Parts: sequence; C-alpha cells; structure tokens
Amino acid sequence: MTQTETQTQALTPYQVQRYSRHIIMPQVGSAGQRKLLDAKVLMVGAGGLGSPIAIYLTLAGVGTIGIVDFDTVDVTNLQRQILHQNDDIGKSKAQSAYATLKAYNPDVNVILHEEPITSANAFDIIPEYDIIVNGADNFPARYLVNDAAYLSNKPLVDGSILLFDGMASVYLPGAGCYRCLFPTPPPPGEVPSCAEAGVLGMLPGMVGTIQATETVKLILGVGKSLSGRLLLIDALDMDFRTVKLRRNPECPLCGDNPTVTELIDYEMFCGMPSLAH
Repeated sequence: MTQTETQTQALTPYQVQRYSRHIIMPQVGSAGQRKLLDAKVLMVGAGGLGSPIAIYLTLAGVGTIGIVDFDTVDVTNLQRQILHQNDDIGKSKAQSAYATLKAYNPDVNVILHEEPITSANAFDIIPEYDIIVNGADNFPARYLVNDAAYLSNKPLVDGSILLFDGMASVYLPGAGCYRCLFPTPPPPGEVPSCAEAGVLGMLPGMVGTIQATETVKLILGVGKSLSGRLLLIDALDMDFRTVKLRRNPECPLCGDNPTVTELIDYEMFCGMPSLAH
C-alpha cells in the first residue's frame, strides 16, 4: 500500500485485524495506526542496529521504509544481524533486508538505496523521509547523517554500540544535535570498531528496539522522547542511565554562530581514507 493510498483510505478490515493490538491502545487507536501507515522512515544501515529497527518498524505498519546500505552479508554478521540468514551470505544487505521485511509484512513499501551515503547524495535521499534513524557503524557516516538531517530539518533517532555498551538519543531540529555531544571525532584508532573490539550479539537488539520505539513515538506524537537526554546502557551490569543533553550554543552545526553550513568531506574530517579509495 502506498503513502497516497493510506492518506485517502480508511483502514481495511485486514489492517484492523493485523494491527488490532495497536488500535486498542488509547495512545495509538485507528488514527495513530494511519499515521504509522503514512510515515516514511529512512534507516541508515542494514546491520546490527538496522536489523531490529527495520523489523519492528515493518511489523508496526510503518508504511514506507528506506534502507541505505551498500555492503554484502558476511558470515561474521550473523552473530547479531537478524535481518540476514545463512543463505544470504554474499548477497547485498539491502536486497536481503528487502526480502526479510517483505516476508514480515508484504504491504510495507521498502525503498532501497544501494550506495554509501555521501555528501554528494545525502540531500537527494534524506529530504524524502519524515524521520531519519541512524544505524551507521563508522564516524564519517555518523557525522554526515547528523549534519544532513539537521540541515534538512529532519528528526534524527541515533544509536551506537560497542562491546557491552550502548547509547541512544533523539535529536530534534532546533533542540541539539550529535555535534553538541561530540563536536569533533576522536583521533583515528582511539575508539575501536565493532570489528576490532567486538560487540555482544544481543546488544544491537536492545539499542535498536529502543530506537524503533522512539521512532514510533515521534510518528504518533505521544510520550516523552529521548530528545534532550542520552540513554547509556551497560549490559554487563544491566545498568540503564540517562544524562541530560542541552543544545550547545557553541556547537559548530546548530549553535548560535554555526561554522558547518553545508556538507563536507567526512572521511577527511574523521582522518580516514576516502570511500572512493
């Protein structure tokens, strides 16, 4: 079902039955379910975080889900990336994700962007969606998605994982951004990647489910989001903490005197080799 159709039609009997556990909730109802069906969410990454996010948004009835990913499924992914199965090894992650999501909910409109997100194409992709969800696993993509979402006036639902630790937050336009917390990336090699240090297989499920929940809350306009707060998860001690985040008036992107007003070379910014090489 397309976005146009969901905007002009009432829920079908099948949809009423399928989403009945949502519809009976006072915070959702039939009007809220139609909001979900009308929503367009962009998922950056179809890996550890992207897997639970995309699956739960699909099950929830989010009408259009875009997926940006140019990688292929590797056997090492299968310890945590539930979008993919053993038979998908060697396949495009985007195509594997498409097949999985369609199997869960044939009505969802899955749009594939089988390319790395870059400064050259970000503004061709991001403005087409209502909410951006970041499941990127590297600093250049994290800063790029943050900057492009802010400059496109789009909410960003952010998350990250490493070892037993996870973080999640929501950045709403005008209420702070990722650069308020981390104005500049760490020196290359200071923070190891999941490939270098490892990650608990269940951790992306925890953080990704939180990101999916925050996305649905934004679509419905209910509850208190993680905007202005950073959720810190220590799965080793099973400790959840939130710390306050405030918009930094000195932030180079969303501060009072911004110096970042357009997309830049993020590989160079993070001291990493360009994707072109």
